[in-house]
Amino acid sequence: MSDDSDAAVKIHAVILTLNESVHIGRCIESCKELVESITVIDSGSTDTTVEIAEKLGAEVIRHPWINYATQLNFGISTLVGKGGWLMRIDADEVLDPATSHRLSEVVSQADRDCDGILVQRRIYFLGRRMRYGAIEPSWQLRLWRNGRGRCEQRWMDEHVIVSGNVQKSDIVISDINMNSLTWWTAKHNQYASREAIDLLNARFEFLKADKLPVSGASPQARARRFLKEKIYLRTPAGVRVIAYFLYRYLIRLGFLDGRPGFYFHFLQGLWYRGLVDAKVFEIEEFAKQKGISVANAIKDRTGLVVEEN
Repeated sequence: MSDDSDAAVKIHAVILTLNESVHIGRCIESCKELVESITVIDSGSTDTTVEIAEKLGAEVIRHPWINYATQLNFGISTLVGKGGWLMRIDADEVLDPATSHRLSEVVSQADRDCDGILVQRRIYFLGRRMRYGAIEPSWQLRLWRNGRGRCEQRWMDEHVIVSGNVQKSDIVISDINMNSLTWWTAKHNQYASREAIDLLNARFEFLKADKLPVSGASPQARARRFLKEKIYLRTPAGVRVIAYFLYRYLIRLGFLDGRPGFYFHFLQGLWYRGLVDAKVFEIEEFAKQKGISVANAIKDRTGLVVEEN
């Protein structure tokens, strides 16, 4: 095989971090023997995240945080000259050992018109894999040809989109968070603020927002985005939150995930979705009361700064 063809199938991993000392070593260990390089984009960790990553051979680049899409696109831009393929993996995720050995094979056998590869993402919560409640299968575009993909510009629920077609693989990435439930709920409180921005923007259009393309994204992601924007968001706030939880827990058999499943579907499917709607309501009402723009109300109520069009 020529040097050019060798470079074409090499994989470069990119990981975004902020105080991930609990997870980063496990994440890097799961993929370091399977990829050509690992680049960590750190947004100001004050723990030992950077030291652990560098000790394990990763290159660490510090870059201030705006949102996930901006941070990932910065990482993509820094790696564009390396060629090959890029792989996005979160710090609290690992490549599943049962499928990780297939990583280079999947890339080398990709169709010529394929720019992105979908992997299966699994979620573990309170020590148990969440199999039901419309959680699995979850197909995510995590591998793409370098220079052919970018992250759509959104504050939440962002996806990588590519220029060409995508295809499925048997690669599995598992999300196994080792932090406490207190940490988890605090993180989802931040997620709720970010998602509230997207929902408000869908109504007031104060920011540019990308749309998922027909061919260059996960079909599952497109279907879920359609259902969310055309059905879920057009249903009254209180009704949709309760209906969504019941759909997941009863109709889609979330109760089969046991006690951890009840807590997960309740917190992620009811509490979180209700929190998003409450934040949207709060921001809208605050903007009206103070006679200010929605963007300024977002800054006051959440602390997040959005740049208006």
